[in-house]
Amino acid sequence: MVLFGAGGDLTRRLVIPALYNLLLSKTLPDKFALIGVDLADGNVESWAKRLREMLETFIGNRSSDFDITAIDEAAWTTLVSKMVYIQGDLTKPDLYAEIGKALEAAKSGHDTQGNAIFYLAVAGQFFGTVIDQLGAAGLVTQSDGSDGGAKFWRRVVIEKPFGHDLASSQALNAQILKVLKEDQIYRIDHFLGKETVQNIMAFRFANGFFERIWNRDAIEQVQITVTETVGVETRGKFYENTGALRDMVPNHLFTLLSMVAMEPPTSFDAASIRSKKAEVVEAIRPCQPSEAVRGQYDAGSVLGKTAVPYRSEANVDPASRIETYVAMQLSIDNPRWEGVPFYVRTGKHLTERRTEIAISFKAAPGQPFHKEGEAPQPNWLVLRTAPDEGIFLSLQVKQPGPEMALANVGMLFRYDDWFADFPNVGYETLIYDVMVGDATLFMRADMVEQAWRVVQPLQDAWAKEEPSFPNYASGSAGPQASDDLLARAGHAWRTLKPYAPKT
Repeated sequence: MVLFGAGGDLTRRLVIPALYNLLLSKTLPDKFALIGVDLADGNVESWAKRLREMLETFIGNRSSDFDITAIDEAAWTTLVSKMVYIQGDLTKPDLYAEIGKALEAAKSGHDTQGNAIFYLAVAGQFFGTVIDQLGAAGLVTQSDGSDGGAKFWRRVVIEKPFGHDLASSQALNAQILKVLKEDQIYRIDHFLGKETVQNIMAFRFANGFFERIWNRDAIEQVQITVTETVGVETRGKFYENTGALRDMVPNHLFTLLSMVAMEPPTSFDAASIRSKKAEVVEAIRPCQPSEAVRGQYDAGSVLGKTAVPYRSEANVDPASRIETYVAMQLSIDNPRWEGVPFYVRTGKHLTERRTEIAISFKAAPGQPFHKEGEAPQPNWLVLRTAPDEGIFLSLQVKQPGPEMALANVGMLFRYDDWFADFPNVGYETLIYDVMVGDATLFMRADMVEQAWRVVQPLQDAWAKEEPSFPNYASGSAGPQASDDLLARAGHAWRTLKPYAPKT
């Protein structure tokens, strides 16, 4: 694996922990080498030292996805023995000549057989440049062995966001497809590395009674929530050029939506599943400004700590118009979902960290157990990926006693209760899938472009309008306008839990 951006935050927080976990679980191939590439001066010893220091910060940190009690010294030593570090400028051909030499050394020293993954853990503006340089250096040329030579593959992993609007995503896809074939490109979204997200297809299609009610006849609404308690922290410069809409919606949120709303594939191979996911995103109606809300956090208190406004964060314009919160109502124009609203929301500095898909089922006909004027409680099916990955189903049952009084109860499945001690930061499965050539969980070019098509009307309108920012307090559930958006249809967001200090 050639890892561009070897000294970056993504590498230290997610890629290296994932490789470490794969090694611990004996899933990382023995024939593996890691070539780190970065602009910063250094060598393999200094690089490994910085990576080790980051891993040590996770020890005992229950809030981290990479939650460990100690570093396995044998595993870490093995991983370091597979590392090489190359310093260089991504725009210079000389760097790629050095990478070519390192790949040849890995082929002989680690028996990689010429196979290579190029992982672009760098800013999006470098994607085209790196891929062009890889192509010019001949580093992404594959061989199927038909010429009598050795068979080997070359694959490229690209991190989101894939462009910043419809036009740029189309241009990026056109540029990289001049160098690579679509089956060489792995557009990665770490949300799909979560077990609960991967379980959506199994849950739907392996349990026949759910698939039979997975449609407009039984479902009232779908809510997809990705909220965070953190602000932009040290990423002010990045966020000023991105915002919540570009950062989260066309990739993370639409990925979750596609898994919930896709039609059953004809087979469970990568091509069939990716086609069905792309089809449902293509069926989403373009979102209009009247169907969306944007927000920006003000001062407040998050998890008991004082929080500054977004406009006071480091590297942020004091008059910034960048949104830190987005809520949208989406409509899918197909027979399965006609008339069912899909609500999505994401935001920073909110009262609770939560990632979940919540499906509300329609009330039973007649409602014989409810008194006149009493609103029935909906049945919710909740698939949660953070925190506490699991699945929850709410039910109505009779309370003990002589009267027919109903109580709302729940059935809960938690991954930790059934599958303990499974280290996972969300990248292990995805990196392994790239190694074995399984593209099921990765976005295809057409799906990326269709996602940008849906949000393009918002980007166009918001670029022209002056927002009333800031419009929600840090530590709150978001802007009031977000609640109003759902209230128009008689719906309400599932409540985010307010912070309660431990006593």
